[in-house]
Amino acid sequence: MFGLGVPELIIIFLIIVVLFGASRLPQIGEGLGKGIKNFRKAINEEAKEKKEDDVQK
Repeated sequence: MFGLGVPELIIIFLIIVVLFGASRLPQIGEGLGKGIKNFRKAINEEAKEKKEDDVQK
């Protein structure tokens, strides 16, 4: 995973906690989750449309 191990992920998490504070972490996590969900949905829709276009040709 991009050469990131457990120690690096822990350091990144601690930096995020320091920058944003522990109280905002749930909001940040929710926003990231929604963003990833929307991204995956868009990718799947594009693949589906491309597949439908290929079938029609």
